[in-house]
Formats: sequence, structure tokens, C-alpha cells
Amino acid sequence: MFGGKKKEKEFEDVDHFVARYKPERLDALCKTTNFSKNEIRLMYQGFKQECPTGVVTEESFKEIFSQFFPQGDATQYAHYVFNTFKQLGQNGTLNFEQFLGMLSSLSRGSVTEKLKWIFGLYDINGDGYITKQEMTDIVSAIYDMLGHYTDPAVDEHSAREHVERLFHQIDANKDGVVSFDEFAEWCQKDENRTNGLFMLDTIL
Repeated sequence: MFGGKKKEKEFEDVDHFVARYKPERLDALCKTTNFSKNEIRLMYQGFKQECPTGVVTEESFKEIFSQFFPQGDATQYAHYVFNTFKQLGQNGTLNFEQFLGMLSSLSRGSVTEKLKWIFGLYDINGDGYITKQEMTDIVSAIYDMLGHYTDPAVDEHSAREHVERLFHQIDANKDGVVSFDEFAEWCQKDENRTNGLFMLDTIL
């Protein structure tokens, strides 16, 4: 399906949408990610099925994300995740290469790559520091997404208590903000902390 007659075309577009995005060739994507050609083909098929135009808007991203967390409201968390894509197109869309790059970093990247992504998620305004309010916003969004599956059940007050306890542990120099170095040092002292953040665990 992916070889033969059309040597320059590694992917087949079976739809007739005008506004579609044609990804780079497979060999180029293999060099820039940690996936094999077969893995990229499978992911592209799924991507095109969910996003036939070849790009993802924030609204469609929220819809896709919500399918994984039907027990809660994933809208706000999906917004924050979408916000981590620093190179969105002019119309605020995400293409396959950007999507694939994030998956590559999160699933097969180094510990540093994963920590940078998590830090970028919590650093909502992108100024290089995490404030207590930013951490509260993310933790609240995680609680909303997990819904009734958190035990014990949590609310906004629970989120604030959780952040109050956590923030002071991470803010080593007690200046009221968390730098990446502080964040990375705290996470790397205990592997479970990194896993907890990465797996969206609500008990760190």
C-alpha cells in the first residue's frame, strides 16, 4: 500500500478533502522521531481517521482526548496539553509531524525530554517558571478529567490542598516560583514522582 507505483508518496490520501496536510516522507519522520516506519504508518492511519483534513484544531483535540476519559470532563486538561505545542500553525492547528513529535518525546524520549514536556504543561504562560496558581490550575484540570475515579473523591478544595503541600516541597529556594532545575531535581530524587506526574497520578 505504501510502496510501488508512487515512489515519492509514502502515504496514501484516500479522502478528497481540500484542506488536508500531507506529511513528510517516512524516512524523514523516522530520523526525527523514535518510531519505525510501520509504527508511523499505523499512527498516521489513526490520525487521518480522526482528523481527515490532516490537521487538528483545539476543539477536535478536546473531542479526541475526551474519548479516553469519559468518566470526567477532560476539556480543560486537553486545552493545557494542546497549549504545549509551541509551533501551532497560524490558525491554531496541529499537524501530524507535531503530533508525532510529542508522542515520540513522551513515549520514547529521555527523562529530560519528558520532564521538559511536563514542566511546559505546568508552566501555562511559558515564562520559564511554575507558579502556585498555575500548578493549581493543572491539578484541578486533572481532577476534573479523572472524575469519580479518584479515591477519595476530590474537589477544588482538595486540589488546592494538594498543591499547597506539593509546591513547598519543589520550591527549594522558597522564592514563590518553581524553576525547571528545581522541578527536575525534585522529580529525579524519586522515580515514582516522575511516573506520578507523567501518568497523571493525583497522589504524588
